[in-house]
Amino acid sequence: MARLRFSHCAVEVGKVPSSGMARAQAVVDATRKTAMARLLSMLCILSVFVPSFFMVGVGRQLFVPLSMAVGLAMISSYVLSSTLVPVFSVWIMRAGKRGHDGVGWLHRVYTRYLNGVIRFRWPLTLAYALGAGAILFLVAPRLGSEIFPQTEAPQFRLRLRAAAGTRIERTELIELKALDLIKQEVGPDNVEISTAFIGVQPASYPINTIYLWTSGPQEAVMLVALKAESKLRGEALRERIRGRLRRELPDVQFSFEAGEIVSQVMSFGSPTPIEVAVQGPSIANNRAFAEKVRARLSRMPELRDLQYSQPLDYPTVEVQVDRERAGQFGLTAAGVARSLVAATSSSRFIDPNYWRDPASGNGFQIQVEIPQNRMQTLEAVSSLPVMENGESRPLLGDVATVKYGTAFGEVERYNMQRVVSLTANISGKPLGVVAGDLRRALAELGEPPRGVTMAVRGQIPPLEQTVSGLRIGLGLSIGVIFLMLAANFQSVRLALAVISTAPAVLCGVALTLWITGTTLNVQSFMGAIMAVGIAVANAILMVSFAELHRREGMSGREAALEGGRGRLRAILMTASAMIAGMLPLALGTEQTAPLGRAVIGGLVFATVATLTVLPALYAIFQGRARTVSPSLDPTDPDSRYFAGEPG
Repeated sequence: MARLRFSHCAVEVGKVPSSGMARAQAVVDATRKTAMARLLSMLCILSVFVPSFFMVGVGRQLFVPLSMAVGLAMISSYVLSSTLVPVFSVWIMRAGKRGHDGVGWLHRVYTRYLNGVIRFRWPLTLAYALGAGAILFLVAPRLGSEIFPQTEAPQFRLRLRAAAGTRIERTELIELKALDLIKQEVGPDNVEISTAFIGVQPASYPINTIYLWTSGPQEAVMLVALKAESKLRGEALRERIRGRLRRELPDVQFSFEAGEIVSQVMSFGSPTPIEVAVQGPSIANNRAFAEKVRARLSRMPELRDLQYSQPLDYPTVEVQVDRERAGQFGLTAAGVARSLVAATSSSRFIDPNYWRDPASGNGFQIQVEIPQNRMQTLEAVSSLPVMENGESRPLLGDVATVKYGTAFGEVERYNMQRVVSLTANISGKPLGVVAGDLRRALAELGEPPRGVTMAVRGQIPPLEQTVSGLRIGLGLSIGVIFLMLAANFQSVRLALAVISTAPAVLCGVALTLWITGTTLNVQSFMGAIMAVGIAVANAILMVSFAELHRREGMSGREAALEGGRGRLRAILMTASAMIAGMLPLALGTEQTAPLGRAVIGGLVFATVATLTVLPALYAIFQGRARTVSPSLDPTDPDSRYFAGEPG
């Protein structure tokens, strides 16, 4: 038997009878026999990707382009396998060249094996159902989940927070010290380049603060890129740097942040994968409940770099104006405030003044400000003259109380409510496991105070949304395939037989990911969905050929045996080609390996199930089935309601 193949489709040229058959006629006959099976396989693979158009969030953004590409490729594959491939097969096959009968050693071994399978089909089917259920029940919960697989990127970003109010000169020294420690850990020759931003820009700097990532002069953000030959990177490097910074800079808070674009996008604005935001109309209540959250999260060993995102106790100079005393001098609180702002900051914020140079025509802003070196103590602030007519009295200390205080160093709002947020990194566990632990920990705190709400942000919400969408998509795909198969075969039993390969795919994916230490993520879900489509396509071809033999008069057991023998090489070649194509991905980088591993594991188990369990199920379901179709179409010659037969 000669077989020509295009993509996953196969055109079989049956064994030429002894009387001889023209090559063209043999090709036409083979194409006609496989046309419906190939069409149904293509539609089922397309059905796998249809639910992606109903997804939301990350799943939709990733799966819709994949679905479009696969869909167009499959349609083109079917058209070419029904037109161009038959023409090429007529040209390629030489005249008078008879195809062999296909009964080689592989077919003989498989025939004996399949006879045993069909003989013990009931216990085999029961063992398959119990085994698949046990594997999914025991292994699937052990698989961690995340949006994308973690990569050992050669760059990272580190945020340093000195004590609130630290001058920028001191923060710069801290940043240089931290950079030296990093170079000592990775080796000075392994640092490709480093950059840092320290403090905040002055008010006259023409850049929107939203594009800068620090809340005050006490913060520094550095980005370090390592050379390709640097072996120490990823979580191992971060843990070593954490330990070194704790010892050398004990008074400095630090936090690693996403250094590559994928993690930054997946965090949706959060600097770290974990963020818990407490918000409400009362900032005091927000902070009190945030303290409870911080105390509980600090007991989770998988969290790292737990800290407040905003500086809560920024040092300030608190000035309380005595309105009665100020009124005796003819002053108002607003007038005192204007004098204070102009002296401690600049007059540009309260009294803009522009001067045009008549020679050049350029405009210049004129500002008034007392030199900073004269405003370094409370006494200096208290000695500020505040009289509007320029008199030396009264001074600020005469009409106000001046003392040290604290305030929020950075104000964040969400839906017009003040927010106190906690950020943290994770280590040692995948994001999906940490998400469950975090939800349970927050539930232990009970209900927040009235008016206070708590929200989990970062990568956890998109992870839960993506995993939910992918699970629903996979379930809908299987449901759509089942309905399509039931409509085509006019039999729920045959549809169930074909769908029976799906649990094998899921078992193979779960076991492969568990053995290789790979998480459930977008890539591995893609691999699982692809493997389901290919497995179902192989199962359809086997069931279609078995059903063709049964309609020709064979029993269900004989049809199962012939269907398995006839599709053995096609199934093995399809699975082998796909597995071989996925091996480079499975052995490649962390970003592509989950997809390849999922496809390989799913196809290996699905191929075994297709060649073993599917014939057994077919023999069970069709062992005593009628050869006529239950179709109600009166024009169907195989239907018992055929109009050509009497009532």
